[in-house]
Amino acid sequence: MKRTLVIGASEKPERYAYKATVMLNEYKHDTYAYGLRAGNIEGNTIQTTWPTDQVFDTVTLYVGPQNQGDYEAKILALHPKRVVFNPGTENSEFEAKLESAGIEAIEACTLVLLRTNQY
Repeated sequence: MKRTLVIGASEKPERYAYKATVMLNEYKHDTYAYGLRAGNIEGNTIQTTWPTDQVFDTVTLYVGPQNQGDYEAKILALHPKRVVFNPGTENSEFEAKLESAGIEAIEACTLVLLRTNQY
């Protein structure tokens, strides 16, 4: 089980952050859904408070590079093992900062990683 922080969580079922949260739960990963608006994803509460005192194996991003600036220092401070940059969230500058801090940066799709047992 890999404790995962989903950034960009939304109650909209068509959003990939929603789909990823559901699938992470199906695969028995402990998931912290973080979004700008409180809500619920099939029993998983969307949190609006940043998890400063928690440990995560993985952070999976569903916010574009133009909206990642506020999260960079916060993610680095969490020091997860890896950060997954889902399609559309790729950010070479942030990825380099993560790698310099000893955090693996992966450009991949969380849904595909789960389905192919590579998560």
